Amino acid sequence: MADLDALRYRWTRALECARSPAAGPDPAPYAENLLARWQEPQRHYHTLTHLTAVLEHIDVLEEYADDADLVRLAAWFHDAVYLPDRSENEERSARLAERALPEAGVPEEKTAEVARLVRLTVTHAPEPGDANGAVLCDADLAILAAAPSAYAAYTAAVREEYHFVPNDAFREGRSAILRQLLDLPRLFRTPYGTEKWEATARYNLGAELEMLSP
Repeated sequence: MADLDALRYRWTRALECARSPAAGPDPAPYAENLLARWQEPQRHYHTLTHLTAVLEHIDVLEEYADDADLVRLAAWFHDAVYLPDRSENEERSARLAERALPEAGVPEEKTAEVARLVRLTVTHAPEPGDANGAVLCDADLAILAAAPSAYAAYTAAVREEYHFVPNDAFREGRSAILRQLLDLPRLFRTPYGTEKWEATARYNLGAELEMLSP
């Protein structure tokens, strides 16, 4: 179970670091809105557990970011809108950030960076030199390097989110995603991710692809 009080603290700290001291309204209502979104019933993988894991991975990788607190805010918003049968979740999540963050006191330039990072999770392909993008994408993909039992739980949760997709169609679509990932020259862009996660993630992806093969 996710620690809601710890998440509220994380949200408040990131928001207050991104805006001027005492600039803007009480962070609490924004936290409650986001927490409610992350607990919607259609979610099985994209839950508070995932959000917590991404935030914890950002803590590990923060030295590589230009502004780790903006990356943390992007993590809060990156799956804030999530409907498994829709393809524009990242765009809608970015627009939510563009509406909420200025109201919460975050300057326009920083809001734009958060929204850019959210949109980047469509491809997980930051440009060279995009330090914030590398940290967010690595943190989001770190599940791919999980231990076997955790990776199995992840794949089962993803399948449950797409329960409405017939088995053959799901297997075909998931296999295509796995091949695309394996074809990337690098899954992870930070030095830590490359050293600690790359090999295990490629092993997990290959093993899953083999299991999905007819």
